[in-house]
Amino acid sequence: MPFPYKSTGALPEAVRHALPEHALEIFMKAANAAWEKYKDPRERRDPKESREEVAYKIAWAAVERVYVKDPATGAWKKKA
Repeated sequence: MPFPYKSTGALPEAVRHALPEHALEIFMKAANAAWEKYKDPRERRDPKESREEVAYKIAWAAVERVYVKDPATGAWKKKA
């Protein structure tokens, strides 16, 4: 298991290549926090989801609060 992530360089390659550095930091912090918070399946909205699935969903939601994906280019840009 890759958790907890110690640096943005340890994030999955697909995430590292998709997001700008600041968004990677948001992703990493949110994923690590969710990994700890939802270790008990009873704490998850859907106990059938894995701990990793929950951590990634929360991490992406955290990124989407600050960044938006440009539909034309696919690049993630900070919201105005």
